[in-house]
Amino acid sequence: MPKSVSISKIDGKPGKVYYPLSLKEVPKPSPKDGEVLVKIHAAALNHRDLFIRQHLYPAISFSAPLLADGCGTVVEVGRGASSTWEGKRVVINPGEGWRDSLEGPEDKGGYRILGGTKTIPNGTLQEYMVVKESELEEAPAHLDNIEAAAVPLTGLTAWRAVMVKCGPHNIGPGKNVLVTGIGGGVALMALEFARAAGANVYVTSGSEEKIAKARELGARGGVNYKDEGWDKKLLGMLTTEKKQFDAIVDGAGSDIVEKGARLLKAGGIIAVYGMTTGPKAPFFMQAVLKNIEVKGSTMGSRKEFTDMIDFIRRTKAKPVISSVARGLDVDAINGLFEEMKKGSQFGKLVVEVSKASNQSKL
Repeated sequence: MPKSVSISKIDGKPGKVYYPLSLKEVPKPSPKDGEVLVKIHAAALNHRDLFIRQHLYPAISFSAPLLADGCGTVVEVGRGASSTWEGKRVVINPGEGWRDSLEGPEDKGGYRILGGTKTIPNGTLQEYMVVKESELEEAPAHLDNIEAAAVPLTGLTAWRAVMVKCGPHNIGPGKNVLVTGIGGGVALMALEFARAAGANVYVTSGSEEKIAKARELGARGGVNYKDEGWDKKLLGMLTTEKKQFDAIVDGAGSDIVEKGARLLKAGGIIAVYGMTTGPKAPFFMQAVLKNIEVKGSTMGSRKEFTDMIDFIRRTKAKPVISSVARGLDVDAINGLFEEMKKGSQFGKLVVEVSKASNQSKL
């Protein structure tokens, strides 16, 4: 029988408990009207999966497979779904409830993400997965299965922050973009998208090693945010005539508006997709006087998912892979979670569920 990985319930308070992984044999699902059956080749972790195991995420499920990111091959097509999907290698839209609005999810129930919760009792950490055909995109041919699986959730988050919230006027050739906290999946995808769009990208990190790796990936330069006066040092690195940044893509919060007011041009953008250092980012009069815009940014719509995949296909952009667990091996998957807990990864953590050709079988 096919296998899937979910979590098992044990006693413990939220934030203190750490639910163990559970490998289960499950019936092979069958697609219904408008659905397809996908043989999953690879699935990727996100921080929400760690939060689920720590009971720090709402509506957790002890039966739904974990993970929201996945790449696989369509092996069966349900009634009403297009037969052209059969044999194609696909990536799966990681959420539902948001079609194309620029403002946010249209669904009254809000945006719902795959993996490990009761809101959508489905996830990618399983050998076979039934998916609505409307939630599929053909995987870019230049990405292997592991790379393709690494794209959806972090890619969509980075896409909205970079290309929707900052762009298009502040993203492109000759534009200076700062991506803070390089090393995580979203920050690395933000670097890749801004670089592929032609911008001069700079980074910050608390690790000199991560800054060096970012330069290898196309960053023009970077500074250690632990250093005093790092913002002045960063401005000194700019090679364009205008010694200011056009946009900042931030996942830390804290003093980013204060620093941004010094770094950004008048009317510059700060797109904030997270606040890892604390739930507040004070707004200063200096930012008001420079007409700085601070924009919150979440994941993205179904339309933005399509736009992102098209851009990746066109520009041959790639995610960064940190570690891969081979097969549905609970110990190996636990090892990926341990990397995430320590924060030692540089890029995405991926489970190779099954081996397959990287190309669509048309």
